[in-house]
Amino acid sequence: MSKNTPQAIRGTQDIFGPDAEAFAFVVETFERVRRLYRFRRAEMPVFEKTEVFARSIGETTDIVSKEMYSFEDRGGESLTLRPEFTAGIARAYLTNGWQQHAPLKLATHGPLFRYERPQKGRYRQFHQIDAEIVGAGEPQADVELLAMADQLLRELGITGVTLQLNTLGDGDSREAWRAALVEHFRAVKNELSEDSQERLEKNPLRILDSKDRRDQRFVADAPRIDQFLSDEARRFFEAVTSGLDAAGVKWQRAESLVRGLDYYRHTAFEFVPDEGSAAAAALGSQSTVLGGGRYDGLMESLGGPPTPAVGWAAGIERLAMLVGEKAPDRLEAMVLVENDAGVADAIELLASLREGGIVADIMATGSPKKRYDKAVKQDPQHILRVDERGYHGISGEGDTARIVAALAKRKPSP
Repeated sequence: MSKNTPQAIRGTQDIFGPDAEAFAFVVETFERVRRLYRFRRAEMPVFEKTEVFARSIGETTDIVSKEMYSFEDRGGESLTLRPEFTAGIARAYLTNGWQQHAPLKLATHGPLFRYERPQKGRYRQFHQIDAEIVGAGEPQADVELLAMADQLLRELGITGVTLQLNTLGDGDSREAWRAALVEHFRAVKNELSEDSQERLEKNPLRILDSKDRRDQRFVADAPRIDQFLSDEARRFFEAVTSGLDAAGVKWQRAESLVRGLDYYRHTAFEFVPDEGSAAAAALGSQSTVLGGGRYDGLMESLGGPPTPAVGWAAGIERLAMLVGEKAPDRLEAMVLVENDAGVADAIELLASLREGGIVADIMATGSPKKRYDKAVKQDPQHILRVDERGYHGISGEGDTARIVAALAKRKPSP
């Protein structure tokens, strides 16, 4: 490599080998599970008008104020690379007339972009899987999403994580709670961290999520949402928890789990590594494996009608770290070309194997001895030999029935 070779941009990564196989395994498992739950696939642009994110994520959040990749295009319009999926999905729902499909179960995955300090499992270009139910205000939608998330983690083989669950109440409950929090924290404002002092007037719920020790001693005795829940909000949360119990999804109540933006309602949740688990060792005990909540007020912030919705997202890189390295599929058949005169027959044979669903490859370079040595080194289950006389036999151990069946479908030679 020359000194003039451009380097990768900080906070990006090139994924290859077992890491890439683990990444693909996460996506393939997500695709399989979302079909079981009949979530429809959606694709949105990787960039949107900046106002889509500024209005939906909130001007006062770190994502909008510090982390977005925004730029002015040649037409002078401010555009932003998407930092998350939900805002783009909400915009697409409103502008494409997807209301006709409500309640709409959507799933997507792909790259997202945030300008933040790169660290373990966190990159400036990263990837997420995302699931949303738009237009459903019933607790059953929350249960459906959480059951899907729980099954996904189990099918990925991820253990040692627990669903932490909270309610933010309905609009009236939340507003009463917010007022009580402002009063509580205002009395000790000068002793709070600088960030929390700033959040006090704009976004007081986020103080509850602060990791700063100066804040945590006042968070411990802050007013709790349960003191302000309306009867309707209490019934909603009870319906979610009883639904999860019926679905066999284990959960823990986490009263400090919040979502700061005003459009979040009712259910908020995160799957978090258990203390001392392998997941905690891989990611850190403070990490979120998968998280989401109900955001019934988001569509209105984008100029749409009131529309209930709930969703979650999970980082593919983080899930892949928990899955661990994955080896590629075992090579079932290696077509060994012992003589160059047999190349055409070997290619025909290879096509037949692959059409029959056999993982197959070809070895046709180097001296005859080197070809054999290279073929053996690939550790195939079977070696199929081809020379100028054509195909003449299989060697190897294991079930040959699938290979024989694939070869039986070959076109007859002219």
